[in-house]
Amino acid sequence: MRRLLFLFMLLSLASCRVLYPSMMLETDSKFQFTPLPDSITSVEYKISQNDFINFRLFSNDGFRLIDFSNVSENGSSTLQYANSGIDYLVDVDGTVTLPVLGKTKMAGLTIRAAKDTLEKKYAQYYIKPYVLLKVVNRRVIVFPGDPGTARTIPLLNNNTTVIEALALAGGITEDGKARKVKLIRYNGTQTQVYLLDLSTIYGIKAGSMVLQANDIVYVTPQRRISAKLLERVTPVLSLISSILLTIVLIQTYAPKH
Repeated sequence: MRRLLFLFMLLSLASCRVLYPSMMLETDSKFQFTPLPDSITSVEYKISQNDFINFRLFSNDGFRLIDFSNVSENGSSTLQYANSGIDYLVDVDGTVTLPVLGKTKMAGLTIRAAKDTLEKKYAQYYIKPYVLLKVVNRRVIVFPGDPGTARTIPLLNNNTTVIEALALAGGITEDGKARKVKLIRYNGTQTQVYLLDLSTIYGIKAGSMVLQANDIVYVTPQRRISAKLLERVTPVLSLISSILLTIVLIQTYAPKH
């Protein structure tokens, strides 16, 4: 009898290990999370590899727009009035091939620093150049607590925070753990994993972290038994219960010698 009960418990525990096949990005109790930066709010978005930057250049502090849409093979260009710039890809080496300047290092710079750098470089060729620069394809992936509701969120603002991204994704779902939000980031050399507790007002500082392109915001979901798994486990548990009940009845009503 005890052996059957022990077997029943083992089967129950074993089923618990397969109750959550959709769980992702789990960490054990010994996992070392990346410490939060001391000054979270001062961190700005930095241009990274595979970003597309929209670039516009004005001369005379913005009086005339220099449009490079028709750059000839010898590098010369025609000054034209235009309302939109051109998108340039940040290569894997972190550079952008820009008109006149050629390959220019951009990865790792904030939008503001990149703007200042380009204005100084173009000052060699144009009078009081004025640069408009923005990244047009930034995005992050948000898992708000239910794997079925994951969303890709475009970063339309330069300094979108974790809280803003979660709001754009519809907020943390009913099954999500607000006290266990992971921010996963690859900085080019290693993967950094931050653990954020947004369950109390004290987590507002952590929630103000500025997101970088391709960050993953993962809200750990509650462990709940899925209906599909219950359909598979219920017949087995019913069979075991029937066997145990039969054994109990036999032992109870069996004739005693």
